[in-house]
Amino acid sequence: MDLLRFITAGSVDDGKSTLIGRLLYDSKSILADQLEAIERASKSNGNGNAPIDLALLTDGLRSEREQGITIDVAYRYFQTPKRKFIIVDAPGHIQYTRNMVTGASNCQLAIVLVDARHGVAEQTRRHSLIASLLGIPHIVVAVNKMDLMGYSEDVFSDICIHYAELAKKLNVKQVTFIPMSALNGDNIVDRSKFMPWYDGPTLLEHLETIDVSDAIHTTESRFPVQYVIRPQTAELHDYRGYAGKVASGSFRPGDAVTILPSGETSTIDAIEFAGDHLAEAVASQSVILHLADDVDISRGDLLVRTNSQPITTQTAEAMLCWMDTKELRVGNKYVLQVGTARTRCSVREIAYQLNVNTYAHNEDAQVLRLNDMGKITLRTAQPISFDPYPENRATGGAILIDETSNVTVGALMLIGDAG
Repeated sequence: MDLLRFITAGSVDDGKSTLIGRLLYDSKSILADQLEAIERASKSNGNGNAPIDLALLTDGLRSEREQGITIDVAYRYFQTPKRKFIIVDAPGHIQYTRNMVTGASNCQLAIVLVDARHGVAEQTRRHSLIASLLGIPHIVVAVNKMDLMGYSEDVFSDICIHYAELAKKLNVKQVTFIPMSALNGDNIVDRSKFMPWYDGPTLLEHLETIDVSDAIHTTESRFPVQYVIRPQTAELHDYRGYAGKVASGSFRPGDAVTILPSGETSTIDAIEFAGDHLAEAVASQSVILHLADDVDISRGDLLVRTNSQPITTQTAEAMLCWMDTKELRVGNKYVLQVGTARTRCSVREIAYQLNVNTYAHNEDAQVLRLNDMGKITLRTAQPISFDPYPENRATGGAILIDETSNVTVGALMLIGDAG
């Protein structure tokens, strides 16, 4: 049974938390004690006879329940007979852009909620831009609150037309439109009797059947080394293994590999997992690789197939989401982490600040502030190896870390060699 990780995003009051609550409730994925707690909370927030508030399943913070909004990223886990799911509930406010970027970074699908009363709004444009920048391959446009518009087919069609124009600008190709009412459960798990004109899948049907195999990069084989295993015992004095997780692609014994950034080469002698030897290791598997030669390898090195190598450079271009209250300026120094590799770096240039609502480029920007997005150039102390993020999310993602506080201050999507 495979796993689908998806994020919900939308404007304030579009019904994200209610949608997730309805999905869990109608798919019978809520435990009895959870349901009782939500029922009690619903009554205490209402008049005693109020219906169950399904949004409380994800709005767990007291401040979220008091204000009726999502502030922090919330995660929910459930499964059906067909698939396992991780739901990422992201806040809709612009001041929590960094929270959405963090939550969406590993997702394979994004549900962008649109209020049927308001249509495509600024927040819709912003969330769609972030989803496209993060390389999320599948977008579901959930046109919610159709009950408040009389379940009108014309309203739904107009929203589909407007969003299709937006998707074309963002080069988003796989978009699915579903009309629904999260409050009443229309087209969430059960098909709505009020929209006979819609013949597509319900939300759960779509989530259960969408093919996400293309979300795992399978062509470029990449293995970031996490740990070098060298037991100091008489029985295993010749043992040398390199532990890590296959980030993308696959490896087999006999494959010619190159160790980056040094450029040394060798051949895979064996692949070990829990004491057994494997004929192949594929993406997302954690294994130990053994090489035919004694090569100088340490944590942070990247093993790749010799016939398919990534970019290796000390000057990299990247799209950035800034996550710190301290401004990013040219000349600032940070620690850059790409996979398991860390190196010091400095900001060489701010190419532009990106307006996430209008998509305009401010090429005169001198700083990037909290929740800003923009394109920058970094100069690193040591060479880094990566694939452009649009081609391989597994090796193209990176973070900036403050040298003094060790706090993550920026999320990066590496896009090329600035040479």
